[in-house]
Amino acid sequence: METGFTGKVALVTGAASGIGRATAVAFAQAGVRAVTLADVSEGGLEDTAAMVRAHGAEALLIRTDVSSKPDVEQMVARTIAAFGRLDYAFNNAGVESGMAATADITDEDWQRIISINLTGVWLCMRAEIPALLNAGGGAIVNCASVAGLVGFQGAAAYVASKHGVVGLTKSAALDYALQNIRVNAVCPGVIRTPMVERVIAGNPAMEDALAAMEPIGRMGKPEEVASLVLWLCSDGASFMTGEAIAVDGGFVAR
Repeated sequence: METGFTGKVALVTGAASGIGRATAVAFAQAGVRAVTLADVSEGGLEDTAAMVRAHGAEALLIRTDVSSKPDVEQMVARTIAAFGRLDYAFNNAGVESGMAATADITDEDWQRIISINLTGVWLCMRAEIPALLNAGGGAIVNCASVAGLVGFQGAAAYVASKHGVVGLTKSAALDYALQNIRVNAVCPGVIRTPMVERVIAGNPAMEDALAAMEPIGRMGKPEEVASLVLWLCSDGASFMTGEAIAVDGGFVAR
C-alpha cells in the first residue's frame, strides 16, 4: 500500500517517551523527511532523536509546554523555519490525574489536567492547521483515551479532558473536511508507558489488575498505538476523518 510519507514532515508532542517516541520512530521508518520532537521534558528527546535519525530522517528537538500558547506557536514556527512545511501532527502530550471523587478534585488539579490534556490539543491544532493548509493539506491525530469513550470512577477530570479531545476532534474534522485536512483521534487502553509505570510503581498486583482490564489479557505496546496513528495519516485512511478509534485490547467492546 502506498502511504505517501516520502519527503513529508511530521510533528509529535510528548515525544520523549512512550507512545510519542514510538510514533516518531514509526514516522521515520515510514520514510518521512523530518520529525519535530516536542516535549516539556527534554530528558528523553535526545534518545528519541537518535532513533529517528537511525532511520534516515532529520529530527528537530523543541522543549514545549503544550498548555503555553507561546511555546506551541514557537514549536510550529520553528518546524516551518527548519523544514519549510508541515504535513502530519500527532498531538499526544498529556498527563494523568490522581484518584479523587468528583467533589474532591481540587481547583489546581482540574486546571492542570484540562489545560494540558484538552486546551493543549486545541492550542496545537490552532497553530498546526494554518501550516497544513499552506502545505496543501495533511492529517492530524489527537491522542484521547478509552477514558474519552467511557467513564471511570475517581477520574472525572481526566475523563472530562479526554472526552473533550474526542469532541474537539470531531468538530475540527468537520471544519476542515473540504480543505484536505483530516482529523482523527486514537483512544488507547492500558499501554505500557512511563505514565502507566508510575501508576504501577513496582506493585505486581496493580500490574496484574491493569492487564486483566483488557479482554486480550495483556497491556498494549506503544508501537501498537503508533501503527494506528501512522495508518490514520496514510493515504490508506483517506476517507477517514472525525473518528475516535479505540486501540484497547477490546476494553470498550465489553
